[in-house]
Amino acid sequence: MNAVEIEEAISQLADLPFDPENFPYAFLEAFGNKETTIKRLRVGASNKSDLGGVLQTNNIHIKVCMEGEVTKTLTALRESPSTARAKAKFILSKPRTLLPTIHPSPVCTRTFPTTSDSSCP
Repeated sequence: MNAVEIEEAISQLADLPFDPENFPYAFLEAFGNKETTIKRLRVGASNKSDLGGVLQTNNIHIKVCMEGEVTKTLTALRESPSTARAKAKFILSKPRTLLPTIHPSPVCTRTFPTTSDSSCP
């Protein structure tokens, strides 16, 4: 997928009613992950999150949290042994009512949906 296709998919995701159970998978799908990959994560075959989220090896650790707990959840994701073991490059904490904030480990912050902000790699 190219950047325009990803942006369109994320914008469509932002327009849908929020579904906390399916958000991590829809987010990964918006970035072009194959159905087989999503299925393996759903059933736990490749999801090794130790925090009840979704951990995709060499990519991202995602967890939906309660509103007001984003910072606490991001800290837990960042400090999680599973995040380090899986070499996840990104962590994402999505509160149940707001748009997500994604943090490439360890310092960059970007809020979705985005424009052509180049402040993050």
